[in-house]
Amino acid sequence: MRSEIIPVDAIPPFSTLFPLSLQHLFAMFGATILVPVILGVDPATALLFNGIGTLIFLIICQWKVPAYLGSSFVYIAPSLMIIGTYGYGSALSGYIASGFFFLIVAFIIYKFGSGWVRVIFPDVVMGSVVTIIGLGLAPTAAKYAGLVVDNPDLHIIAISLFTLLVTILCMTLFKGVFRILPILIGIIVGTAFAGITGHFNTDLIVNAPWVSMPTLYTPVLSINAMIIILPASFVTLVELFGHVQVTGTIIGKDLFKDPGLARMLCGKGVSTILSGCFGSTPNTTYSENIGVLAITRAYSTAILGGTALLGILFSFCGKISAAIRCIPDPVIGGVSLILFGVIAAQGIKILMDSRIDLSNGRNMILVSVILVIGVSGAMIDLGPANLEGMSLATIAGVGLNLIFILADKMGWSVNN
Repeated sequence: MRSEIIPVDAIPPFSTLFPLSLQHLFAMFGATILVPVILGVDPATALLFNGIGTLIFLIICQWKVPAYLGSSFVYIAPSLMIIGTYGYGSALSGYIASGFFFLIVAFIIYKFGSGWVRVIFPDVVMGSVVTIIGLGLAPTAAKYAGLVVDNPDLHIIAISLFTLLVTILCMTLFKGVFRILPILIGIIVGTAFAGITGHFNTDLIVNAPWVSMPTLYTPVLSINAMIIILPASFVTLVELFGHVQVTGTIIGKDLFKDPGLARMLCGKGVSTILSGCFGSTPNTTYSENIGVLAITRAYSTAILGGTALLGILFSFCGKISAAIRCIPDPVIGGVSLILFGVIAAQGIKILMDSRIDLSNGRNMILVSVILVIGVSGAMIDLGPANLEGMSLATIAGVGLNLIFILADKMGWSVNN
């Protein structure tokens, strides 16, 4: 028998609210801590500002959208590029610029509607770009897993592959909590296996205080970082559209009308700006939590607010932060092998669900150009910054699509 629906505006008793909020926290935990771990920053900082950002989002959206904002994977590839050259402080300025981008788009949508977004970013472009995000991160996953080093260590490879296997089993064979939390369970079991085989040092956890302050980072103004980061904003913009549509279908409400897309983008923008100002990664709505909504039928935004408060509380626990930082690299690699692959597969799914006809010359050209530019290592030196990878592929895809639209307006046939 399915559970009873808890409506969006309901405030459940604490005995119900607490476990449901904790479940949402666990659902997003594995993925949201993975982003700062890969970028080499304090995961407690992400937990803190994900929680604060979620509360800001809920308030701006008038507590009508049951969503949790976690760390976005879309920004990993351009962030690694920036951090390696300019430092994490410069990446933060790019995050802040991304937040202002969402505020500008929110204002435009408020004034003129959102129809133009689908014209500029059709499914054929966004599906290809999302595929590139996963494929572009594949070398990072393989490096953590110990698969692309000069002298591979079979012990490390065994840990990464064991972690990968556990994660896959949770996603495919098991039901209930195991299927909801495959990343978290994969990390826990993989770390336990690493400990048994002597690849997990608990000294940092033992010596860590129970209560500590998350690390705050200072942004450094960098036009280069802004140029590299902004294309990722286009992807998360369309990602938000998809998540809102799915969430609205689940809860039986048209969220595009009430509270409206402009409010949701405003909430996302303010949250991302705040994160960038104090050192956290950009936030985005999480499909993991949308899945929990569908399974539990508990749609109350009060539950998501409780999840945000729990995330903030966890961020001040020094031992939890230390434990996250102690996760062995091959465990991160094992989880990333499937997670980044899933991102690429999601891009392919967008193309399939949209029934993109690749016998159509325009579609074939868009997909081909985006994929080749994205994975080839192509780069354009703009002077203040280099455009490459996902950033260059996104701009190329959007630009080429606009050329096709202009050709249509001029009466030229480019469809075949």
